[in-house]
Amino acid sequence: DIGAKGVVIRFVTLHVGKGTFGMIKADDVNDHRMEKEYFEIDDGLIDEIKDVKASGKRVVTVGTTTTRAIEGYLSGNWQDAGYTTQDKDSSSCIMNHESCIRGTTDIFIYPGYKFRAVDSLVTNFHLQRSTPLLLASALCGTEKLKEAYQIAIEGRYRFFSYGDAMLIL
Repeated sequence: DIGAKGVVIRFVTLHVGKGTFGMIKADDVNDHRMEKEYFEIDDGLIDEIKDVKASGKRVVTVGTTTTRAIEGYLSGNWQDAGYTTQDKDSSSCIMNHESCIRGTTDIFIYPGYKFRAVDSLVTNFHLQRSTPLLLASALCGTEKLKEAYQIAIEGRYRFFSYGDAMLIL
């Protein structure tokens, strides 16, 4: 239905690591280190994102790992996985294109981060002291996120990966 309204939908391949689900144990957020996660992005998608941004339209990601993959790549905080199309099963890249960027990123996005592509995000209500919670806070602001969480608590929303979701505009 949203495609019929002119929304362009694209895909990335993600291999979510256990680091996404781990809690931040460091007292200072600057001391926390993310584990690398593998991603595949059609390099045509990068051009599309740049075109969308140049036109003044919004880039919406679904999921914090998708956000990390795109922002990791665009910020230069990624490492080439070193695979060629012949090395990897070509079906592993959702887009099945030879021009697929395969890499890993350990980017840790928290308040103060300047987003290069992402304007909006569909994500779950995440647990406290989690990296996805900080990413959401970086996008919408800590106070707005606290307000949303208060509404979620009062409404008895389900939290974590298979819980209720929110749209951060």
